[in-house]
Amino acid sequence: MTVHPHTRFVLPDSLNATEPPEARGLSRDQVKLLVAEGSTVTHTRFDRIGDHLRPGDLLLVNTSGTLPAAVDGTWITNSCMAPVVVHFSTALDDGNWVVELRNGGEPTFGGTAGDQVELPRGILTLLAPHQPGANRLWRAKPPVTDMISYLQRHGRPITYSYVNKRWPIASYQTVFARDPGSAEMPSAARPFSFELVSRLAAQGVLIAPITLHCGVSSLESHEPPLPERYDVPEHTARLVNWVKGNGGRIVAVGTTAVRAIESAVAADGSVVAAHGWTDLVLGPDHPAAVVDGLVTGMHAPEASHLLLLEAVAGGGTVQQAYDAALHERYLWHEFGDSCLVLK
Repeated sequence: MTVHPHTRFVLPDSLNATEPPEARGLSRDQVKLLVAEGSTVTHTRFDRIGDHLRPGDLLLVNTSGTLPAAVDGTWITNSCMAPVVVHFSTALDDGNWVVELRNGGEPTFGGTAGDQVELPRGILTLLAPHQPGANRLWRAKPPVTDMISYLQRHGRPITYSYVNKRWPIASYQTVFARDPGSAEMPSAARPFSFELVSRLAAQGVLIAPITLHCGVSSLESHEPPLPERYDVPEHTARLVNWVKGNGGRIVAVGTTAVRAIESAVAADGSVVAAHGWTDLVLGPDHPAAVVDGLVTGMHAPEASHLLLLEAVAGGGTVQQAYDAALHERYLWHEFGDSCLVLK
């Protein structure tokens, strides 16, 4: 299955955020914020997001915490031994993990079932490709049972080539992180500070938790998102229904929060408590039923996340927002600037 967002743009390398805003002399909540509502685009700063929210609006925030999910190892095959970095993407129900092997910063496609990777204090064994007909992601037997503790001891955050150095795991956590489980940061919430959350609460903006654990994001162009583990608790479902019934808006913080809450929509349009695995893919043919707005970072060209933005706000609004962000030189990716898209 391929997916094709309508939003089109070319991202110059100069707009990749190479370091956290704190390294650029800013606090987390001082990054740029672009607000797109209908045909109107406003440029402001993230700590002023409250100017665009109303009392009674509900922010849905992802409580998933980021794991130091990259581990250095030695790939052992029948013919040779080679250095490799293992990205631990997703914990499966049977105790195995979905992993990606990378060499020189790029994914490796040459694995074979039975290959082993020597890791600190253990061996990873490749079992089978995670997806039929593809061998970028593998189901693998991990070196230990308690992989959360193992990664916290031996791993480091997953980074890609646009980040110019290694940053500590604290740089990859949001103020809402409570449940370790994401291979990569649910980065839309990164600009929130504790002080900003307090101001929003005093303003009458409501906040409710969901959980969705993110896998690796280094998917091929047009590749749909993989199934991810999620949880929408009962109290969040009730609050969403109450807010919708009383004229408030549901604003999801991140595409992860959109995917989770939209996976919990019942046939009558109400939200119910739900958990497990979601393979939901939102887009023009499957628009968002509950979410009225989205706080999000700036996504790469042709990423499937753009389809989800279009499902919330429409392709025209998203294209206008990205055109404006390029013109005003917003920064992209997890350490970059932010966008609030409203229906």
